[in-house]
Amino acid sequence: MRRADRLFQIVQLIRGRRLTTAAHLAQRLEVSERTVYRDIADLQHQGVPIEGEAGVGYRLGAGFDLPPLMFTHDEARALVASVRMALVWQDPALAQASQAGLSKILSVLPPAARVAAQSMAIYAPPLGLEPAVQITLQTLREAVRAHRKLLVDYRDASDQLSQRTLRPLGCFYWGRVWTLAAWCESRHDFRTFRMDRIGSVCAVDGRTGEFRDEPSKTLVDYLCAVAPPRVQATWSDAE
Repeated sequence: MRRADRLFQIVQLIRGRRLTTAAHLAQRLEVSERTVYRDIADLQHQGVPIEGEAGVGYRLGAGFDLPPLMFTHDEARALVASVRMALVWQDPALAQASQAGLSKILSVLPPAARVAAQSMAIYAPPLGLEPAVQITLQTLREAVRAHRKLLVDYRDASDQLSQRTLRPLGCFYWGRVWTLAAWCESRHDFRTFRMDRIGSVCAVDGRTGEFRDEPSKTLVDYLCAVAPPRVQATWSDAE
């Protein structure tokens, strides 16, 4: 990789995460951490507002942006394939937004790249989520974003029905099955719920329904409790 391309990639990687370590950049770019430190210093000298320091991590200062990106043929194909699968396995609102976003990207691609992307021979037949699960997924996803407690009826693998008060933390896709990670106030512990076993879902109204992240009850705490280190590292890289 040319050094100019590497510097560009460093900026892209940093702006795509809340905090990016030199070790992460070195791994992604297949260079040494010493090279990363030198490149960061050069970018800062050129006026790129990279904040942070070695051993802690880096982020871009507020207000900094780059010109619109162009995609390679392989990148455009990957986007098309991803959206085709997402249309089947996401909730209706996210699927619609994914399709709209892809249309905007395709509209600005050069004709050759657009044709290459649209001719990608990967498809997702409409055999994905049941309509009821799609609606549940959207409700849970929006509750996670809003930090809103939920009252749910849940039927476990033994067909036992229970009512739970949950702090929804994250939605996870496992291939044909979505689950909700949550802090269960009824059990005073983390629990994982299959969305196809969730019955009624009701948001808790008013101020009593709001929750803030508390020590030992966050998504990070959940991941540390249930996921092996290798999986934790993968999810951390996706932030």
